[in-house]
Amino acid sequence: MPSSKPLMTQSSGSTSDSVESALRTLETESGGINALAAALRGPLGATFAKAVELIRNAKGRVIVTGLGKSGHMARKIAATLASTGTPAFFVHTAEAAHGDLGMITTDDVIMALSWSGEQPEMKTLVNYSARFAIPMIAVTSNASSSLGQAADIVIELPKAREACPHNLAPTTSTMMQVAIGDAIAIALLEGRGFTALEFAHFHPGGKLGAMLKFVRDYMRTGAEIPVKSEGTKMSDAVVEMSAKGLGCVCIVNDAGEAVGIITDGDLRRHMRPDLLTVTVDEIMTRQPKSVPPSMLASEMIEVLNTGKITTLLVTEADKVVGIVHLHDLLRAGVA
Repeated sequence: MPSSKPLMTQSSGSTSDSVESALRTLETESGGINALAAALRGPLGATFAKAVELIRNAKGRVIVTGLGKSGHMARKIAATLASTGTPAFFVHTAEAAHGDLGMITTDDVIMALSWSGEQPEMKTLVNYSARFAIPMIAVTSNASSSLGQAADIVIELPKAREACPHNLAPTTSTMMQVAIGDAIAIALLEGRGFTALEFAHFHPGGKLGAMLKFVRDYMRTGAEIPVKSEGTKMSDAVVEMSAKGLGCVCIVNDAGEAVGIITDGDLRRHMRPDLLTVTVDEIMTRQPKSVPPSMLASEMIEVLNTGKITTLLVTEADKVVGIVHLHDLLRAGVA
């Protein structure tokens, strides 16, 4: 039998309460980030610079470790470091004592995250670090903690209230941990001049990977390019446009250099009884936008967006070697 209970609906009051709660959370966490930025402008700045320099000069990798919520943040920091050119991986603090210490070499640097700095499980890593003289960077809110005292460098995060109304659930604290990890990764990236092309080596998949490919990877070439010579009748140009299905035709001179382009928009703007009998020279838009095949796809998207166009010619030494259409980029997941 159908239930006779009325459907539950969310009142406008509860919606307002949820939004207010969200705003309080964001404001509290923003306060933590602002406190961290203020600390970096002060004494923490010199310590931060030492940590970055230690990692930069390390022969091995950065071993990022943590437990609980700090462990989740540590995993993210390791991933960010690795993807931006600093070899790094995550080691779970508790698993270290059960064989994972073998992942750590004397050429590495350990970055240990613990808000309190008093996690018993961290003792194994601390002892291992001391025994084999593996430098350790502690990221904690308590420099005088067991972890802080054992570390070579202590990045002491400002004490800030959690967004949780009971000041218990790690929220602001984890936000600050991941923020300092991002700051370290970007400082290392900028310090070594890490380029977008290098970034592409580590991101071959997904939309990032697609945007870090080149124009030559997406352009149509050869017989797929809609092209006609100067002096061609518009009737022939329209046939070429229809046959190639890109909504345009490139006009070239005898040397194969692009001198103009005719688009669907040009046809509409020049619609008249004798349109098909005149030459392309009267209708084409001169000096068409073009890009080199070596340009990054992300830069090509910017050219399309800025020009509010859907098609780009690809040229080398002014000669047309390809054409790119926005629809092709959409299918490839670039745009």
